[in-house]
Amino acid sequence: MKEKFVSYIRTLQNTICSALEETDGKAIFKEDLWKRPEGGGGRSRVIENGAVFEKGGVNISEVHGKLPESMQQYFGVQNADFFACGLSLVLHPKNPFVPTVHANWRYFEMYNPDGEIVTQWFGGGQDLTPYYLFEEDATHFHQVCKTACDAHNPDFYPQYKERCDNYFYNSHRNEARGIGGLFFDYLKKTEEMSMQDWYNFVTTVGDSFLNAYLPIVKSRKNIPYTEDHRSWQEIRRGRYVEFNLVHDKGTLFGLRTNGRIESILMSLPPVVQWKYDHHPEPGSEEEKLLKVLKEPKDWL
Repeated sequence: MKEKFVSYIRTLQNTICSALEETDGKAIFKEDLWKRPEGGGGRSRVIENGAVFEKGGVNISEVHGKLPESMQQYFGVQNADFFACGLSLVLHPKNPFVPTVHANWRYFEMYNPDGEIVTQWFGGGQDLTPYYLFEEDATHFHQVCKTACDAHNPDFYPQYKERCDNYFYNSHRNEARGIGGLFFDYLKKTEEMSMQDWYNFVTTVGDSFLNAYLPIVKSRKNIPYTEDHRSWQEIRRGRYVEFNLVHDKGTLFGLRTNGRIESILMSLPPVVQWKYDHHPEPGSEEEKLLKVLKEPKDWL
């Protein structure tokens, strides 16, 4: 399974990067190959200062070795080895009317001292973080997510949509990071679902990403904007940074397993503001967004 999923994410990285370069029309991805001293490595690709994307990364990693002490305590195991692989992407567009997007699809195995698999699971999802709310964009993104889920089980979309709303939430701000999408973790073998079934589901979601996001980018990337629009975008990006550094499991896992710091922090936007006690004008488009972020919405 691990070889199969590694092959999948390598191909998906190529597909996504090619489509994003074509959409941007100016910038191309810079590639870094890196190795982890304890075992494994990855292929990071970053795009910067493009016509559409101010900064973005589409990274894959395959890491293995002894599970660090802090993670052994977290999982309640001793003397365990692990293998983890995944594709993680974050795109921060220049135009404030184009939303930031995040996606991740990953696979994990843990082994006993004899090298036998003691547990394995898939995880991942995709979610949208707009700065200005276009309800038709939110509906489109969620409809693509639902279609991918419905191909496997009609219960998946409502279940993983709710998990996404709960997970990408800045509890210290009492607001969501964005308008959600899908989030799933610890997808393990059950009586109903084999690991092959989970592989089929996760890859269906991964294959849906470009259809979920690129039509939104293409419809919004040429909307004129002002410095006030950019300022609001940078203030909201600050909330994105707060989530990733305070709450995000992937960031914390990478930091605890001696991951490559440049790849881990690739998700952070290039220009950010924190304004003291900032509140948007009553009745403004900015306030409209905040109201939606206070309460999860059924976009379909």
